[in-house]
Amino acid sequence: MLSFPSNVRLYLATEPVDLRRSYDGLSALVDGKFGRQAMSGDLFVFLNRRANQVRILFWDNDGYAILMKRLEQGTFRRTKTADGEDLVEIDAGELAMLLEGIDASKVTRRRRYRASKSSHPATTTQAPTTLPLQT
Repeated sequence: MLSFPSNVRLYLATEPVDLRRSYDGLSALVDGKFGRQAMSGDLFVFLNRRANQVRILFWDNDGYAILMKRLEQGTFRRTKTADGEDLVEIDAGELAMLLEGIDASKVTRRRRYRASKSSHPATTTQAPTTLPLQT
């Protein structure tokens, strides 16, 4: 099981990516197309066209690292967003479900406290949300 510090953000690409790209190609995609900083320490998750491979790119203090997984059978569930975003933020639980083959579109998130991104955590709550992993 993967565990991450609470300040690490995880981003999932919603469109297929050519996974023949390696460190430089994936980081250029993050910096260019997605407008994020690949060296930020955040994790960027990519699926190939057949959705049977996943790569996770992140900066590890002194260089890039890539975690890879290839399925022998089956596929990963591709994410679709209503507004056609190229990149969607997910949490560690959603990543774990993606990697384990759990259909997150059929899972309901129970009400939990979530701080808004623009205010102090002690002052704001958000309504319950459903997981963004949908077809």
